[in-house]
Amino acid sequence: MDEEILNHYLKFSTFTNPGCYKKFLQNLPDNVKELGDLISHQIIHRVTLKDGNKNFNEDLRYGDMNKFPWYRLRCDDDILPNAISMIAELLRLDSRGFKEDRKVEDKIVVTCRYVAILIASILKSKGIPCRVRSGFVPYFSETSGDHWINQYWDKKRKIWVTIDADGFFDFLNFDQYDISEERFDWAAEVWLGLRNNKLNPEKFVIAGGENGLKAAIRAMMHDFHCLMNNEILYLQQPMYIFNKFEKLTEKDFKEIDELAKLMLKPDKNFKELIKIWNTKKKFRILNGPLIGDDDHF
Repeated sequence: MDEEILNHYLKFSTFTNPGCYKKFLQNLPDNVKELGDLISHQIIHRVTLKDGNKNFNEDLRYGDMNKFPWYRLRCDDDILPNAISMIAELLRLDSRGFKEDRKVEDKIVVTCRYVAILIASILKSKGIPCRVRSGFVPYFSETSGDHWINQYWDKKRKIWVTIDADGFFDFLNFDQYDISEERFDWAAEVWLGLRNNKLNPEKFVIAGGENGLKAAIRAMMHDFHCLMNNEILYLQQPMYIFNKFEKLTEKDFKEIDELAKLMLKPDKNFKELIKIWNTKKKFRILNGPLIGDDDHF
């Protein structure tokens, strides 16, 4: 693997930067499975909290949801957007550190993007190249829902290892800490498959309920930003796309097609992707709650 690529994924982003907690993270388990299991003891997924003590939490593997304080936010995604804020909040709630016996009321409620960012922050702190990826997950239900995972560089095997540390998934018939690439629906593959009418648009769904190309374009842009070390928030999209899908032209779609083709092999096409990142402003200028269309030149 090109050292330039590995060095790129060793760098911290705004979101994965651990700040003053770097040494704390370095002391966490080196074994990726042990690390993932430990992180799963620190968090509750918002769906798990909503479902209570049934479905994936029927055996209380995430704890007794009845003990979660009624006055706490039902999802901390809104206030803990990056690794440093998640670590700080976890240590505020339980100063002992990351412990397997953390009480339910001392856990944070976050979703897959946030877990992936935390995992990336930890592995980068340990000197392990790691990247966050956004796409669709087909192994939880009949549909393939939007999902964020990680890939870390295994220097012994000289490959990117795909992992999903978003919970305890021992019900799967494969190792969640060494997932073969064909088990995940990568954003670029989904986009191109839908564009070429080779995939069923109803299969690919995002949390808000949209499916097909509307879902795929969001995952595509999230994944592109992730590959560039900029793990943007769920509701962030390039300004020209956000709430303007119906206004996009076939020229716009073909432009995204070309980006998707490069993203099919991001390492092979790394230099081209970096060039687009540095020159294609429309892919980088994002929406925001206080940003309007006239705020950028």
